[in-house]
Amino acid sequence: MDLRSFYNGKKVLVTGHTGFKGSWLSWLLLDLGAKVVGYSKAPIDYRGNHFNLTNLSKEMASYEGNTLDYEKFHKVITSEKPEIILHLAAQPIVNVSYEDPVETFQSNAMGTIHLLEIMRKTDFIKTGVFITSDKCYENQEWLWPYRETETLGGHDPYSASKAMAEIAISAYYRSYFKKIGVGVASARAGNVIGGGDFAKDRIIPDIVQAMDERRPVILRNPQAVRPWQHVLDVARGYLTLGMHCHLDPVKHSTPYNLAPQGVLNKHNVLYITKKFIEVLGHGEYQIDPTSGKFHEANLLRLDPSKAMEFLGWTPTFSPDETVAFTAAWYGEFLKNKDNLKAVTLKQIQDYLKLSED
Repeated sequence: MDLRSFYNGKKVLVTGHTGFKGSWLSWLLLDLGAKVVGYSKAPIDYRGNHFNLTNLSKEMASYEGNTLDYEKFHKVITSEKPEIILHLAAQPIVNVSYEDPVETFQSNAMGTIHLLEIMRKTDFIKTGVFITSDKCYENQEWLWPYRETETLGGHDPYSASKAMAEIAISAYYRSYFKKIGVGVASARAGNVIGGGDFAKDRIIPDIVQAMDERRPVILRNPQAVRPWQHVLDVARGYLTLGMHCHLDPVKHSTPYNLAPQGVLNKHNVLYITKKFIEVLGHGEYQIDPTSGKFHEANLLRLDPSKAMEFLGWTPTFSPDETVAFTAAWYGEFLKNKDNLKAVTLKQIQDYLKLSED
């Protein structure tokens, strides 16, 4: 079954729909014909916000709230009765987790537990896909990609909070959901880039802001290797996992890595920066001499073999294509901020054609 046939007409709730990944995922679901409901904090507008710039609130049922507000969260879910939930709401920034570890642990661990508990107490939710992170693994700084069976852990509060969420997801599934046939899976993706990300301490937003201000972008960790992916590749992975978990919960209620494979999984921050500047045709960078104030892993790769084998998912874009597609969106943003809904929808349609070929 293809994604359009599966999601068309289904009610899907997306938490964190006002965020970068959540807004792209919501637009993709709308394109596939789903009835989309969102629950999230108010959009955070650092330097822009994809949710606001594309007027997504006019296209879906959008509820403002915190996953830590259990009563409100429960009320929205029981009122809307979604069949599938995609949980993206989180505190997503490593550096912010150092500044506010309590809020990070609450949002990423307790927010997840609140949703699991709501699912346990309802009978209409058939599938939950929980978005955690590649950083949930205990990073050994080794050359080999991490598989889903590797040890969980985390040096920093963000990584540890995602490992905690993974442990809770597994415990709830084995204790409650497995026996009643409800699908619960987690998705661990790497560094996601794409148009409309304006968050703090992320390389593409930092480059775009520097370009807008006509100054060099400052790189704090230029040699850090990450599994870079376009937001639409990852969103399609989430939806593919959701579909398979819904159709066969016993087989697919497990963690899945979503990442490029092999040689495509080796690019560092400096490479991505140079490629982005090259595609747009302007921009400069400088390396921060004080980088390393807080610990951040230098080498992190994921093994996507399980998703390739059991979900049939692979990224459509290479890293260079990912950067080019991302740069095209920001090129339009820098020229005209009034046409970004059309730009987003065109990119989704172009992407789906490529992914179906």
